[in-house]
Amino acid sequence: MSSRERKRAERRKRKDRSAATDEPEGPGSSPGDADAAETGEAAAVPTSPADLAAAAEPPVSRSELKNQAAREELDPLEEGERPLVVTIGAVLSLLIAASIVIAWLAGVEVQVGNTDIEERPSAFQVFPPAILFTVMGFGMLRSRYWAVLGFQAIMAIIMIGAFITLIAATSIFQALSTFLVLAIAATLFWFTVKALARIQMPSPGEPGPGR
Repeated sequence: MSSRERKRAERRKRKDRSAATDEPEGPGSSPGDADAAETGEAAAVPTSPADLAAAAEPPVSRSELKNQAAREELDPLEEGERPLVVTIGAVLSLLIAASIVIAWLAGVEVQVGNTDIEERPSAFQVFPPAILFTVMGFGMLRSRYWAVLGFQAIMAIIMIGAFITLIAATSIFQALSTFLVLAIAATLFWFTVKALARIQMPSPGEPGPGR
């Protein structure tokens, strides 16, 4: 074989090798695309337990994000600390309990229904609410969640009753006095919301709520 023929044979071999290297693996694809697709699929599939747990968690709503941000701004109660609104609620509860008993012992009469008849209430009508307010007051002095929650529920009931009375008010004095009661109850109700959230939070150094 002459040198010219050898050169021709070598050129054909090089062309065959280059054609085999440049041949696409599939219609409309290239080796680079295949490698990129494999790399993307590998990156898209979570492999670690943390990635699997994050992929399984449902998306967090915007309202839940706002609630979480509001909770992060609250400070947990220190040992022996009591929010001011809880102290005010405890004092009010104890004063209400004492006023109920004192008024009953003094012989104060109350109106019966929508009639003009007045009579002294019985002991069964006086002592249950007095005991309720007393227990709630001492519970709030100890920053107990159930006591603050009960006080908040009573403020909500007072707000509803004051609002209904305000609508049916027949005089300016009655409207102003009812509005004052409504404003005080609404203020106490509003501040007890944050107080309840702080009471639920664990104290510094504690692993859980513990209250």
